[in-house]
Amino acid sequence: MSIENAPRAGGFQPLSTALPDMAAWVRHFLGCEIPVLANTADALEAMRSNEDDVDANLIGEMVADDPLMTLKVLAYAATHRPARLVTDVETVTAAVVLMGISPFFGAFGVQPTVEDWLADRPDALAGLNDVLRRAHRASRFALAFAIHRQDHDAALIHEAALLHDFAEMLLWAHAPDLALTIQRAQAADPTLRSNAIQQSTLNVELFDLQQALMKAWTLPELLIRISDDRHAEHPTVQNVVLAIRLARHTAHGWDNAAIPDDVADIAQLLNLSTAATQAMLRDLDH
Repeated sequence: MSIENAPRAGGFQPLSTALPDMAAWVRHFLGCEIPVLANTADALEAMRSNEDDVDANLIGEMVADDPLMTLKVLAYAATHRPARLVTDVETVTAAVVLMGISPFFGAFGVQPTVEDWLADRPDALAGLNDVLRRAHRASRFALAFAIHRQDHDAALIHEAALLHDFAEMLLWAHAPDLALTIQRAQAADPTLRSNAIQQSTLNVELFDLQQALMKAWTLPELLIRISDDRHAEHPTVQNVVLAIRLARHTAHGWDNAAIPDDVADIAQLLNLSTAATQAMLRDLDH
């Protein structure tokens, strides 16, 4: 998404070859439009036609299911923050409150959708949908863990889990051939480390690209911090990391060999027995 102008619908020209380095990738994504989910685009237009009956909470709830629109709103709010504002805008609802309803609709016109962009690439759309499903499940796990822990930053933890793999989402949307190259390499060799194949295919690792983009968009400092897996010793970060891990390992069912370790770590985080943790997780996933 261009951070100099209000988001706008536009054409789609996918990348077919990797950019040379981190700076080039960051520049590319800073200037790119971010497509959103079709359901989000439809809901936005329905709200626009009833603007007088819409408030920030309704918009926040609508956006909360779409990590791409969440990213788009947070990036826009962060880069258009009034100079008088000294605190970060950490949630979509807070961003809309700051902007105002009419200015929000003015800034976010009719949105391009991933379904339209990838209409002739069902393989890439399927790959993106896999990441989106994982993000939704991870955010649900993360929010439940945070509420159990009585963490005051529960909303931000939910947001961090939802956005945890946004660089991979952007790759599927903007460079589907490269995303498929990575996916196929990992399918052919399950022992292949994701950061190694990302580096060899893209000339960057997606985690590093994501952190660089969050900083370039000046996203909330706390969001950046709790999205940094390298600091998993902090309970808030661990909350997000364990939710992501569980969502990955249970993406195709609950028989993955890594799940008992996940459950043990989650039980420790939540100060629950293994049996109580297993019951909680099963309830959350239905």
